[in-house]
Amino acid sequence: MFHHIRLIYATKSRKLVGKKIILAITGSIAAVEAVKLARELIRHGAEVHAVMSENARMILHPYAMVFATGNPVVTEITGFIEHVELAGKHENKADLVLVYPATANTIGKIASGIDDTPVTTVVTTALSHTPIMIAPAMHSTMYEHPIVFENINKLKKLGVEFIGPKLEEGKAKVAPIEEVVYRVIRKLHPKTLAGKRVLVTAGATREYIDPIRYITNASSGKMGVAMAEEADFRGAEVTLIRTRGSVPSFVDDQIEVETAEEMLEAVEIELKERKYDVVVLAAAVSDFRVKNRAEVKVKSGKPLTLELEPTPKIIDRVKELQPDTFLVGFKAETGLREEELINAARKQIERAGSDLVVANTLRAFGSDENEVILVSREGAKKLPRMNKRELAEKLWDEIEKRMRPHQKAF
Repeated sequence: MFHHIRLIYATKSRKLVGKKIILAITGSIAAVEAVKLARELIRHGAEVHAVMSENARMILHPYAMVFATGNPVVTEITGFIEHVELAGKHENKADLVLVYPATANTIGKIASGIDDTPVTTVVTTALSHTPIMIAPAMHSTMYEHPIVFENINKLKKLGVEFIGPKLEEGKAKVAPIEEVVYRVIRKLHPKTLAGKRVLVTAGATREYIDPIRYITNASSGKMGVAMAEEADFRGAEVTLIRTRGSVPSFVDDQIEVETAEEMLEAVEIELKERKYDVVVLAAAVSDFRVKNRAEVKVKSGKPLTLELEPTPKIIDRVKELQPDTFLVGFKAETGLREEELINAARKQIERAGSDLVVANTLRAFGSDENEVILVSREGAKKLPRMNKRELAEKLWDEIEKRMRPHQKAF
């Protein structure tokens, strides 16, 4: 591994460690983004090999991809049978072929079994035994062509997964790199939660004073989104209830709410309509709301006194509606010693029936990191300060362990 590759390898996560990905590049102007995409995949631990069509080389020099991946670039099929070496059915084959960007021409050729470029030859070689993902990029009128639509549907029926495109400015633009990386991780991640249904809440609720002013808190929603996306990676069917203004997510099934009342209503509807195996309440729900919300904007320049009333406790409804679900609560406090924080978490367990409580002191509130204590009926375990993505992995490992029969606690 070259020095410049080692410097970035697995610096964001180890989700793709041990995975070999073929990045197949075609002749779209979006090919210039392939360098960034390759580097991002490497930052999650992937080994990336680039394959380029002749038209791609007119836009992006192969040397750029040699630098980006740290590996030789395939620009033609020779006596070394590069397509078989990379994508043939053998123990050292690629784990995924990612066509990024994919032109209408290349999509049509793949759908018709035409192998006249390194890209189409590699895809045909891999199609029967290796996952294929395609990220289209073309003018919108080309994307909307009925034959292109037919070719895409034909490939979908063969198991090919499409990412994007993003329709704007009269173009079917290639999907953003962040979305592509997310979808690749989801595709290749072990599916330890397959067959499970998970409900997650995330973000800070808003309690309105008048139509434009509201009371809220500093929660970014990062922890809840990380929990939802980690479950998504692991193969669960995930519903994410997130608040307006919280960080975005690539989870497919999302419900946006604003107030504590709206979040409670969304949670109740979900629990009444569908059976959930796990409910994770990571949202920072307001404890109080304005008793008499103004219908018009309150005039400024004068003192204002607000009367607040408690909001309903969402967590108290979960076990009432679905007693058998595995309930994960979050408990945040300030000014408490560690033992006092654990006791506060245990009170939530007794009152709401939580199976696991993630207790924290808010020292990392709103940041990319968190420092928590896991509390259950059996005991407590303090975790070191870590990135919220890493913490989500640890939490789901713990949840999965506790969902298995005869597993010991901390």
